[in-house]
Amino acid sequence: MTTDGQTDNLVDIRKVDFAYGERAVLHDISMQVPRGKVVAIMGGSGSGKTTLLRLISGQVKPVRGEVIVNGQSVASLRNRELLQLRRTMGMLFQMGALFTDMNVFDNIAFQMRENTDLTEPMIRDLVLMKLHAVGLRGAWNLMPAQLSGGMARRVALARAIALDPTLIMYDEPFAGLDPISLAVVSRLIRTLNDALGATSIIVTHDIESLNIVDYVYLVSGGTIIAGGTVEEIHHSSDPYVRQFVDAQPDGPVAFHYPAPDYREMLGF
Repeated sequence: MTTDGQTDNLVDIRKVDFAYGERAVLHDISMQVPRGKVVAIMGGSGSGKTTLLRLISGQVKPVRGEVIVNGQSVASLRNRELLQLRRTMGMLFQMGALFTDMNVFDNIAFQMRENTDLTEPMIRDLVLMKLHAVGLRGAWNLMPAQLSGGMARRVALARAIALDPTLIMYDEPFAGLDPISLAVVSRLIRTLNDALGATSIIVTHDIESLNIVDYVYLVSGGTIIAGGTVEEIHHSSDPYVRQFVDAQPDGPVAFHYPAPDYREMLGF
């Protein structure tokens, strides 16, 4: 427990199962995200990483188990309570997801106008502060189509921190970035987390993100197969971990999706 009575973990996922209809996605997932830390959820495509973010934000509810955010059981919240909780969260969507018909300034001002009673002069000052934090104050009047991939991701990051969230979630923030842009965005994630006193969850399959995180969960087939500090993950002898960290094509994670015998399907 912290000194003010809050638990040390901002997010606590307890024995969660989740399925889309008959298709099981997550099974017996338990993980904790300590306050003030940057935690990575890593794994291959289709392993259930993004679904975990949807559970944390209350977009979907678990079939079994519980998701606790800041001491509140997300699935049990009424609509108004859930909206209040979401206002303490920032989200950087995969590929940025900027509003294409709004310029950079209005993309970031959108949340402030929708969720606060701030005056336009105050909003202007805050937007420019957020843009300055990501190095793009001079791009305030550009449209999304005029931005490079790295710039668009930085604008999306400025939008994610517009309301100074307690929890910031990143869904594949490094996808499609060149090495320089990746380094810039990853450094910003770490710097902004520490400057804001926030807590961050990064869903990614990019090994380079290990440079900025405090703790790693590795997910495969809808279950957590490993968890630990960056050093522990790097030195793990677990075959699942080694296959992922070393980018090995062969190992416990199979290339082929489960299917009947090939010859039988071809009619031989």
